[in-house]
Amino acid sequence: MSAPTTPNTATQGRSRGGPVWRRAGLLCFLLALVTAGTYLPVRHCQFVNYDDGDYVTANSNVQGGLTWANARWAFTTGHASNWHPLTWLSHMLDWQLFGDNPGAQHLVNLGFHVANTLLLFLLLRSMTGAHWRSAFVAAAFALHPLHVESVAWISERKDVLSTFFFLLTLAAYVRYARRSAVATPLPPAPEKPQPKRQTQRKPNQRRDRAPEAALRLSGDNRMVRSGNANASAVHTAGFNLASLILFVFGLLSKPMLVTLPFVLLLLDYWPLERLSLRGGASSSIPLGRLLLEKVPFLVLATASSVVTFLVQRRGGAVSTSLSLPGRISNALVSYVRYLGKIFCPVKLSVLYPHPGYWPIWQVAAAAALLLAVCGLVAWRARKQPYLAVGWLWFLGALIPVIGLVQVGVQSMADRYTYIPAIGIFLALAWGAGELTRTWPEREKVLAVAAGVVLLSCVALTGRQLKFWQDSQTLFQHAVEVTDRNYLAYNNLGFFFSNEGKTAEALTNYTKSLEINPRYQDALNNMGYAMAGQKRYPAAIAYYQAALALGTNQLEVHNNLGNALADVGRLDEAIGHYRFVLAKDPEHAEAHNNLGIALAMQGKLDEAIHEFRTAIRLKPKYAIAHGHLGNALAMQHNLANAIAEYQICLELNPQDAQAHNNLGNALAEQGQLDQAISHYREALALNTNNPETHFNLGMALARQGKRDDALRHLQQALALNPDYTPARQQLERLLAPAEAK
Repeated sequence: MSAPTTPNTATQGRSRGGPVWRRAGLLCFLLALVTAGTYLPVRHCQFVNYDDGDYVTANSNVQGGLTWANARWAFTTGHASNWHPLTWLSHMLDWQLFGDNPGAQHLVNLGFHVANTLLLFLLLRSMTGAHWRSAFVAAAFALHPLHVESVAWISERKDVLSTFFFLLTLAAYVRYARRSAVATPLPPAPEKPQPKRQTQRKPNQRRDRAPEAALRLSGDNRMVRSGNANASAVHTAGFNLASLILFVFGLLSKPMLVTLPFVLLLLDYWPLERLSLRGGASSSIPLGRLLLEKVPFLVLATASSVVTFLVQRRGGAVSTSLSLPGRISNALVSYVRYLGKIFCPVKLSVLYPHPGYWPIWQVAAAAALLLAVCGLVAWRARKQPYLAVGWLWFLGALIPVIGLVQVGVQSMADRYTYIPAIGIFLALAWGAGELTRTWPEREKVLAVAAGVVLLSCVALTGRQLKFWQDSQTLFQHAVEVTDRNYLAYNNLGFFFSNEGKTAEALTNYTKSLEINPRYQDALNNMGYAMAGQKRYPAAIAYYQAALALGTNQLEVHNNLGNALADVGRLDEAIGHYRFVLAKDPEHAEAHNNLGIALAMQGKLDEAIHEFRTAIRLKPKYAIAHGHLGNALAMQHNLANAIAEYQICLELNPQDAQAHNNLGNALAEQGQLDQAISHYREALALNTNNPETHFNLGMALARQGKRDDALRHLQQALALNPDYTPARQQLERLLAPAEAK
């Protein structure tokens, strides 16, 4: 971090292809190389069971790719309690290009992170002319382990995408501000008598000049002097419009950008020096005019805030259980905790559980520390404006997510620092340069210090990336570094459940409920695990306990319907499915489950309608194709039933039941060889299915292969001694031999 250079001293008298720009290009290359190299292991990370289902892996609209219907959904949905249509469109494009390949989608996140790093470097360098300080801020942004969450979590595409547009908005605004200053020059400041003083400088020593002074020597000013003032005004308006459009794109990616107008005002103060606290500065502009410039941005930010609040409240994400003093207390403590994580990024977790209330001494200490820093930067604001800008950038950018409006169960989150931390990095970089300006060997000291900091970040980021390999590593780490993390235990249990490790799943669900007995997700998952063990009364009890805490949990209603159907309480099950569909008509799973219940009641036409609706909503819904085949087969529509079974197996060749059912349809058509082939495939996938052994035995008997048929019928009885049809067919096959 060498002494700052202004755009004037850095570029005056050199072409854009000169040494300075070659040096900037080299630094861009190195920043991109180091960032990409550090984060490259992300290509091996999997989807995780926290939000990735809502955003990608279980989202039929996203998996449908970029279509007009899905684009309309993106702009009208409040799915996952958020309104960010551009983020939805980016996920759709990912799925269309890469399918269910998580590595490729992670690399897209990394691509945006690298782009954001380069944009930040070029933006700061353009505004300040400080080459190495800008590079340090960009490198710290790129490599800090707090930002692993935003890059390594596919669901946080909204972070990297919105920041991309945030930085482009700032870049367009800076161009607007500079052209505006040239197009409407201010009257010269009154001359003040200055004592004549002879100063001696080394030939290569550089003097800092304000960016606006450099502007007067730039090509923009030459354009005005050449008489093309109208063109300059058009260009100025164009950059202003571009900044507004880019801001809209940013808000459509993530509404956290609503504080951007405040950031623009900070940049007006420093380094653009359009707003001055000194009074009478030649480059300053009245505060009223600067605020008026921000009105369009404020209107957009207000509209986005209202929409976001309504969507999150409708989605049940806005918590009403915490009082205003409790939320303010958490905000104060969280600000200090964020600072702690920035300076000492250890024990990072995907979730920091909200404690409910903090001890009063912690709240008081946090408030005192924040007030002390605010007082310090206010005192030094005139002489070190970058301190105030960096500190207020950090405080202001966190306001939407600091918990004054509590959304979710977290007290804070690493991903929320993606933009706010830039302010701290900026204050540190410029503050270190100012603090050491009289030190001998200053540049070497700063270079070594920067190197140590960045190498430490690389090491910690590499370590943090390992925890994002899959859901097990992620949530196992979370329970190790946090206290009473009921969500982490629940999601760890969910991972084990999907791996077929029911005992481990139940252990973790139990731990989650011991910490928070009112945690609906854990109650629902415990019920699901019980249902998987055919312990239906226990499953129903857990589902009902979950619904007692809030009836709008659609997945709980759907799962409860399944458990009730499994014990024959079909009317009750259908009531729960219809409740889900009344709230969410596009819930494909509920349509499929309703179809099964209706088919069990013999209402085949209604069942077929539900199955077709499920498939329309989710075209690659293999199970629904299989169930539609069953309903069609029950209507003796064998040709169409066979077609549905075949589609089911194309989508999921490992579906043993679909092989069995296809074998039945083929056998009924007299295609015994093909039927036998599918029965054998079903048994290769699940050798313990007595029904398939029975069906294969019957088909072999029809072909006269008595011994093979006997073996499979006997196996069916061994697996299910109460299997009456198998016993009857076995007796018939044995009767002739006994008569002999």
